Amino acid sequence: EKGLLTLIRHVPGALRRLVDDAADVPANISEVVTRDAAAEVDPETVGMTAEGVDAIWRSIERIYATGMHPGITMVLRRHGEVVIRRAIGHARGNGPDDLGEEKVAMTPETPVCLFSASKAPAAMLVHLLSERKEISLLDPVSHYIPAFGQNGKQDISIYQLLCHKAGIPSIRVDHDEAEALLTSPRALLARLYAAAPDRPGQHHAYHALTAGFVIADLVEKVSGQSFRRFFRENVTGPLGLSTMGFGAKGEIARRVARNYVTGLKVSLPGNLYLERAIGMTLESATHLSNDPAFYRAVIPAGNGVATADECAAFFQCLLNGGQLDGVRVFNPLTVRRAIVEVGKPEIDRSLLVPIRYSAGMMLGTRPWGLYGPDTGRAFGHLGFTNNLIWADPERAISVAVLTTGKLILGLHAPYLLGLLSNISRHCTKLSADEQASELLASGMH
Repeated sequence: EKGLLTLIRHVPGALRRLVDDAADVPANISEVVTRDAAAEVDPETVGMTAEGVDAIWRSIERIYATGMHPGITMVLRRHGEVVIRRAIGHARGNGPDDLGEEKVAMTPETPVCLFSASKAPAAMLVHLLSERKEISLLDPVSHYIPAFGQNGKQDISIYQLLCHKAGIPSIRVDHDEAEALLTSPRALLARLYAAAPDRPGQHHAYHALTAGFVIADLVEKVSGQSFRRFFRENVTGPLGLSTMGFGAKGEIARRVARNYVTGLKVSLPGNLYLERAIGMTLESATHLSNDPAFYRAVIPAGNGVATADECAAFFQCLLNGGQLDGVRVFNPLTVRRAIVEVGKPEIDRSLLVPIRYSAGMMLGTRPWGLYGPDTGRAFGHLGFTNNLIWADPERAISVAVLTTGKLILGLHAPYLLGLLSNISRHCTKLSADEQASELLASGMH
């Protein structure tokens, strides 16, 4: 690992830019680290060690040292207590194309776009309506939104929509109208509702953006409130999560970290893959994510905004069976429905890799999964290549790692695997009795 980092640092910048796009990394990385030491507990009190915490954070520093992520912010909770609350790098001003711009430090208070990790909180609003008996997950979507039932979609259920089995992973649009449609939900929904599905219910095919717009329309029609307001009044408001939302306004919008195209310059294969998965190229999606219009819109599957601290708190709420700091927003059974696996693991037809899904989450697996080694009971979501938010009941942890580099292939990959491995290694599994006790306390037994 040290050899690779030494090589990266000694390649002249002009030569390296022919191969990849990266941020400038200072010789002394500690200069760009922001740590909220007052919020971090002694790791010994939650069954960890100082050495283990240091090993986890060194993995973050190694990822940063590759230059693939101009800014990274991370929070790790164990048994509900904050063990790591830190950031490294810059929110803006030190990306590959930032020339002469003032550098703004990345801090634990910096909001970051969650991209597809937005799907998890969005799905929980549907589960909340089910908990309140206002919908049934097995009902056809068209029962609540008649326009959805056009062209063979009349029997597609809400459950299938949440599980990426609705058969509408994408809709055909021209490149020059994709950005306009994403920020104009009514126009996009009209196109989506008129579309014909592809074998709904028969296979998983990742719905990168489409299902999110339908979910928002469903929530609004059933609740009688805007999607943003329903989320704020029923989840983030009661939990005291002041930054988390869909899109952003005012001061939060001004503080959102900028996203950057980084990584190895192998654009053609990567962009073909991304266009299949999300309908846009890497450059187009990243450019759109920095447009103020992107944050004025509500894109439920793609433009959630939050700090890493609030992401970890939200998943801690789920880990606790729907409550945080004595405030309950979901019933334990609601959380169980949201995180239980649907069907058998299979190759996703959009992502072309095996994924375990629940009704709204991406699940971990053994021996290695999305969240590292031996994470078979972990649940969470990935967002645009390198945002990871998850909880693992076997380790009593909730974790958020938010990054600003948008890439397909990069020099950071071995260090990212090292981070996940270190989290699994140093957040040791609870004993069977301890797991039973945690489950009992959460109400999810």
